[in-house]
Amino acid sequence: MRLLCLPYSGGSAMFYARWRRLLPSWIDVRSVEWPGRGARMDEPLATDPGELASQLAAEIHARLDGRYALFGHSLGALIAFEVAHSLLDRGAPAPAILFASGAEAPAVRDGSKWRLPLSDDALLEELRNLQGTPDEALSNTELMRSALPVLRADFLMCGAYTYRPRRPLPCPVHVFGGVDDETSRESLQAWRRETSAELSLDMLPGHHFFIHTQQAELLDLIGSALARQSGRSIGSHRSEDHERILRPATY
Repeated sequence: MRLLCLPYSGGSAMFYARWRRLLPSWIDVRSVEWPGRGARMDEPLATDPGELASQLAAEIHARLDGRYALFGHSLGALIAFEVAHSLLDRGAPAPAILFASGAEAPAVRDGSKWRLPLSDDALLEELRNLQGTPDEALSNTELMRSALPVLRADFLMCGAYTYRPRRPLPCPVHVFGGVDDETSRESLQAWRRETSAELSLDMLPGHHFFIHTQQAELLDLIGSALARQSGRSIGSHRSEDHERILRPATY
């Protein structure tokens, strides 16, 4: 099973490199890098989420050779959702499962406050509020000089995202949320309208970046979900706050 992982705002896909060592060997973790960062530093930063998803889907489609799943955190979850639809439009098989982490359902999110470019001070304040960046990094002028343009472009994508109602995805959607995150349970449950299969929701301790602080439990849940989809035997894996929502397979 290939697990294609998309980064969050301001991040690089290289964050997921460590997952290759932490997930079972039968899960082939592939980091999906966006233009303007990491190995694609020479490419222009994307600010249109639809164009980015279409570009990534074309690149992924050309290399698909087996079962795959998609994972995205925050903005990455929205892009993963759009990539899934774009892949289906291209005639590709549906992902085995879509993992949407730390993101409201596309139909209920409001990105209006990010439609205009944020100043450096406003971006730094957003980083502090999200509680995912160490203070020493925020105070490192040289580091922030290179990071803020990427973050500004990503926030513009958050503001530019427009939801388009379509047929629900034919694959299960597994949602992760942080118990102390501003993202509400209701907005996470609203992902149910985006799948004609099963919706699962796991709430993990922590704020928006529980992807860092609860990495072990998160990976345990991802591995268990992929094992179920692959027909592999698994043990009992359950977070402290778990619910499973079944949606009828109708449009």
